[in-house]
Amino acid sequence: MTRREFSARFFRDPGAIFAALLLLTLVMLAVLAPFIAPQNPYDPMQIDIMNSELPPYWEPGGEEQFVFGTDAQGRGVLSTVMYGMGISLMIGVGAVMVQAFLGITFGLLAGYYGGWIDSFLMRLADIQLSLSTLMVAIIALAIFQAAFGPGTYESLALYMLILVIGIAEWPQYARTVRANVLVEKKKEYVDAARLTGMPARRIMLRHILPNTMTPLLVISTIQVANAIVSEAALSFLGLGMPVNRPSLGSLIRSGFEFIFSGQWWITTIPAIVLVLLILSINLLGDWLRDTLNPKLYKGH
Repeated sequence: MTRREFSARFFRDPGAIFAALLLLTLVMLAVLAPFIAPQNPYDPMQIDIMNSELPPYWEPGGEEQFVFGTDAQGRGVLSTVMYGMGISLMIGVGAVMVQAFLGITFGLLAGYYGGWIDSFLMRLADIQLSLSTLMVAIIALAIFQAAFGPGTYESLALYMLILVIGIAEWPQYARTVRANVLVEKKKEYVDAARLTGMPARRIMLRHILPNTMTPLLVISTIQVANAIVSEAALSFLGLGMPVNRPSLGSLIRSGFEFIFSGQWWITTIPAIVLVLLILSINLLGDWLRDTLNPKLYKGH
């Protein structure tokens, strides 16, 4: 598919345009948070406890400077959501990079060499797939927290979440890459590369891998959303980001205890933003899957 055909299909699909604009808006709010957020929720000098639990601007008692109200610490919900969304996106993208590196490496090795390497790696993938991502993450993070203490865990929480979620989901990539490699390695251009004496590593990376990128692009889009959801679930369980560097999941958890006492905005607004973020990513992923698969798009 040419770039012009891809663009034409995109601009003919209102759902794809809506999802792209929504995702772009949310990403820009997260990226530009240090410059456009009303306050820095990490700076104690900008937080006043006397402003705690103020309602949104449109409700009685609300203040114009806090459009979506404040939380129990006096931080503006709009500011915390913008900063928290950046943390969630960092974890989602970082975890997918780990997944892609492991999955592509194992998938290439399994598909190209076959034999016992293929059997070992695919059985390892089967074992990994039989375990829930959340279950693996909960066990790993709980052990780390117990072994090194809450202080160390809080300082390394971002990296731990990226690694744990990434390692738990690599089989999705490995199976897809392996299936494509099994098809590609039988083609004439791979045989020609072998006859010229080209090393196997170069054949896999330079010739076979580029022909597997289309399904990997679709998987990556969906997996970013899945990683963000996993992080939010772990944060809600108390195994995610600390209070001083909250993600969307941490914000939902910190405000959940107030939802039945009338301060609904503390947890509801981060939850709505999380839903919109996941919805936009999934809609784009579905559109990419349909567009880049000729059999699916043929009937559109």
